[in-house]
Amino acid sequence: MKKFLFGFLIFLGVSFLGIWLFSLYQFRDRYQGYSVDIDLNSSQNEVLAGFAKVDITPKNFETWTDVNVDSRYKQEDGDTFEDANGDGKFDAIWLAGFHNSRPAQSVLDPLWARAMVLDAGDVKIALCVIDMVGFGNDEVITARKLILETNPELDYVIIASTHVHSSPDLIGQWGSSDYTSGVDPEYLSQVQLGIRDAVAEASMALRPAVFRYAVEKEKLKPLVGDTRKPMVFDASLNLMQVLDAENGKTLGTLMNWGNHPETLWSDNIQISSDFPDPWRNMVESGISEGDTLVTEGVGGVAIFLNGAIGGLMTTHPDMAVADPFSGQLLEKQSPDKMRAQGKALAKITLETLRDTVWKIENKPNLSVRAKSIELKMDNTLFHLAAFLGIFDRGFTSWKHIRSEVSAWTLGSATFVHVPGELYPEILHGGIESPPGADYGIDPVEVPALQTLIPGKFKFFGGLSNDMIGYIVPKSQWDVEPPFSYDFKNRPYGEINSLGPETAPKIHAEVVKILKELDQ
Repeated sequence: MKKFLFGFLIFLGVSFLGIWLFSLYQFRDRYQGYSVDIDLNSSQNEVLAGFAKVDITPKNFETWTDVNVDSRYKQEDGDTFEDANGDGKFDAIWLAGFHNSRPAQSVLDPLWARAMVLDAGDVKIALCVIDMVGFGNDEVITARKLILETNPELDYVIIASTHVHSSPDLIGQWGSSDYTSGVDPEYLSQVQLGIRDAVAEASMALRPAVFRYAVEKEKLKPLVGDTRKPMVFDASLNLMQVLDAENGKTLGTLMNWGNHPETLWSDNIQISSDFPDPWRNMVESGISEGDTLVTEGVGGVAIFLNGAIGGLMTTHPDMAVADPFSGQLLEKQSPDKMRAQGKALAKITLETLRDTVWKIENKPNLSVRAKSIELKMDNTLFHLAAFLGIFDRGFTSWKHIRSEVSAWTLGSATFVHVPGELYPEILHGGIESPPGADYGIDPVEVPALQTLIPGKFKFFGGLSNDMIGYIVPKSQWDVEPPFSYDFKNRPYGEINSLGPETAPKIHAEVVKILKELDQ
């Protein structure tokens, strides 16, 4: 008996030691010592700009047959796959968003890495937006290192995601099961190289540039809905049109709007960039009805930068979308509905750009402030996912991860970037302290960030340089019953958030960099 007990204790000790060592390895900092701390202001006002786009659509993935049409791959339901390479394994592309076990069947439209490079002589920055649900900070750092091998003169690179829910999983949580990562390492590498190539091509395309800023606050409201109280809508469209200073041609257009690109919804099993695809294409090349061009495009490369989409801002299935030319009302989620939405967005964008009230700005000053921050991860499920390798993410210390905030100015415009899905009330105001919320406190994230952003034109980019989930106001945080706003279950945002301290931390850090940028 004593020998058995002694052996059992040794087994337990070895097991705990193994788990501890495995935990240390899984939670290790992938980029120990890496930190961003940038504070730059250009001394010259002539700005060069370049744009490019690189196709990052997956290739050579295996397809499948969805026997009961539930958009989930289940062998027990009789679902089968095409074993193209004969290895006996389903080499799938797992689509991100909604639920796991949703492999791609085909490609509806391409995915892109779209880049803009701005060079003001002694300050040079790049913005690259990819058609993905998100891109973690570790992956951003990897891509930056690749970029700097060919463009070492870049001072700062911003990598943002459109948050499209019909793109491959690059986060990990949408694999074949709850316990399997959905990330294909080879495809992740393809995306990182695509980002590198897009930035390199944009850098090679630099031209002397002038800039036009425009804003439309009302016309896009029918195209987006808020799904959680308080109903604070972030429906404004902010535009930056970049023109060649010598010939007046459009080099590129940055389109900033807050909405989940998930109009195709959860039954879709085709790879797609959703409404950004027709929107960008039509802004570039124009809108056609049949063989007739009804609205000319502006040319160049169009980039969609998503905004404050927490809450959650989306075109949900019970929202109808009207084709702006035929008047046809599309209710059921489908490619036609998605294209109609893109067409409506393009029509409003092109109309806004044609308005002569928006004047050209010559020789604007370029400045940038960016810094790494630490965020506390209180979400137990996220911890478990990191331990199991579903999230391949490093920790800077126990329960803390590296993330990033940034802001930059160009003439009369300011651009703010945060790492997740910010609730619009943090940006625009209207945070509440509803009965039933967990903390019973007054709003913490005040004043509203929009009131602190300098400049006439204010751009906001969510899902920038990281993907941390929802950024929920602490006074609205609600995981314990009774729930606020008559919710019967724990709200979705809290399930997919780092924790209640995330919003106060990000708000405070953005306030700091805005003050420093303004100085």
